Amino acid sequence: MSDEVRQLLEGVLLVVGSLFPIINPLGNAPLFLALTQEHTDAERRILARKVALNGFLLLLGAIFAGNSILAFFGVSIPIVQLAGGLVVASLAWKRLNDSGEQPRATAQAAATVDATEAKAFYPLTLPLTVGPGAISVAITIGANFPSTVQPFIADAISAVIGAFIVCVVTWISFGYADRLTRYLGPAGLAVVLRLSAFILLCIGVQIMWNGADALFGFSKGLHPAAP
Repeated sequence: MSDEVRQLLEGVLLVVGSLFPIINPLGNAPLFLALTQEHTDAERRILARKVALNGFLLLLGAIFAGNSILAFFGVSIPIVQLAGGLVVASLAWKRLNDSGEQPRATAQAAATVDATEAKAFYPLTLPLTVGPGAISVAITIGANFPSTVQPFIADAISAVIGAFIVCVVTWISFGYADRLTRYLGPAGLAVVLRLSAFILLCIGVQIMWNGADALFGFSKGLHPAAP
């Protein structure tokens, strides 16, 4: 194996290893299902494909232009985390307190094509799939690209391939999340959806905490230095 190929594979593994645990397609599949209860299985697969595509484009934008965009608007990564966590927590709280009594036919009639298109990006892509954590990691990956041409091209190709692999796994995981309904049944699915909403609320609070901690250093006060 040549050095160029080995470097490319190492770069791909690095990007996948960095993004996959944060995006967590397998773990987020129940959350995706919880936020798409009003859609049919076919609509859910369309949404999954759109989420994967949107996520891929969003990751590429963060990798190659994220640092410059945040600098232009004067926004820091902790602020992105704080705002993104707030959005995630609010969505989870709404889903956690949802009575679930809306008839499916009524929900389907209310879900227009435009609303579905919008939902594919917000909240399913941002912040559920590619949230503040994934964006910050992607920005970090792009910020560490070398300045010389040949290594830059190799790292850029690795980043694109790695992000593509993660998004393909996301597409598959979200697209077949409806299989949970067949395995769990109505009662088991209701438990999973409520639990997923609670976990999503915890994730949102954790993201907010990370941003607030980076801004104000709360954790330093919780762990004072030993004398």
